[in-house]
Amino acid sequence: MIQPFTSDPLQWVAEDGRPIRELPARFTPGVLRDLYREMVRAREFDKKLVTLLRQGRTTFYAQASGMEATQVGLARSIRAGHDWVWPYYRDHALALALGVPMLDLVSQCLGTNSDLCRGRQMPHHFGAARQNLVSISSSIASQVPPAAGNAMAQKYLGVDEITVCTFGDGATSEGDWHAGMNMAGAAQAPCLFVCENNQWAISTNLRAQTASENIHIKAKAYGMPGYYVDGNDIVAVIEVLSQVAEQVRAGNGPALVECLTYRIGSHSNADADAEKNYRTREEVNAWLARDPIVRVERLLDHLGAPVSAEERADLISAAHREVDEAVLKAEASGQPDWRIMFEDVYADLPVHLREQAAFLRAEQEGVQA
Repeated sequence: MIQPFTSDPLQWVAEDGRPIRELPARFTPGVLRDLYREMVRAREFDKKLVTLLRQGRTTFYAQASGMEATQVGLARSIRAGHDWVWPYYRDHALALALGVPMLDLVSQCLGTNSDLCRGRQMPHHFGAARQNLVSISSSIASQVPPAAGNAMAQKYLGVDEITVCTFGDGATSEGDWHAGMNMAGAAQAPCLFVCENNQWAISTNLRAQTASENIHIKAKAYGMPGYYVDGNDIVAVIEVLSQVAEQVRAGNGPALVECLTYRIGSHSNADADAEKNYRTREEVNAWLARDPIVRVERLLDHLGAPVSAEERADLISAAHREVDEAVLKAEASGQPDWRIMFEDVYADLPVHLREQAAFLRAEQEGVQA
């Protein structure tokens, strides 16, 4: 049984790939390789989307390189398509690992006709009904109160689903975060709160935004256990989150898990140039040495099942082909027509909207003429 409120992050695999406690039997070389592939896929997706951004083919993107173990590990710790997930805007690795097709993510980022949102949502703010993945919002911590309400509904209905709510460390400085946590704690709702602590809220370091020694200790104020895990150790992430998820599912109320990780890239394209002004190259390099993907490689090497340079190159090439094919399909579907702004809301369009649609139609016909 894992212990809450530890002073140091729980860890199973050291940075050099050496197990520091007994490796659970389920983490066979085959399973670890599957996790490794999923993490490499997410990393290469990240790189390719940054390229698309620089080419002007999308207008916003929030990188998650360095955070793959936390997100893939979370996906492997819950019941995909059964539990409900309220994500934050950096969770594409989580979405991919939950089974959201890459075409759907790429289409949403490009805003094409193949986008499930039909181009109406801000880029990189996806949702997926089949995976119970609620649409992302840019407003920091705005997903926390409705996630608590979602969990309260699950408790009321008596279902065995849980709600998973993710957020960055910066969200814990928002009033919405405290309101949602308090509501979930008071109602003893089945909600698993996961803080992906990458230590920077845009340009604000964790130490500048809270006097708390860490994030998970804040759970005490809301009557729930808090757990602290090395978010770059995918074995530790899965061990902790899977156990805590089942405790929540068993009716023990909500819980908070803090995954200590790091975003290697900028906050988003909005601070790509400013990023070097608020953190040092030495700091970034120190965390590059703790790369979660490299740690799995080292673990597999320790277990006598090393990843060869050829295998690594093949995985990267396969991920690039998958993204490139998704981009081609998305762009081939074309751009959404202006008429969709009047669709999907009303069964019978109100008079004032019919008038506006007629006005725009006449305007468009005039332009074309």
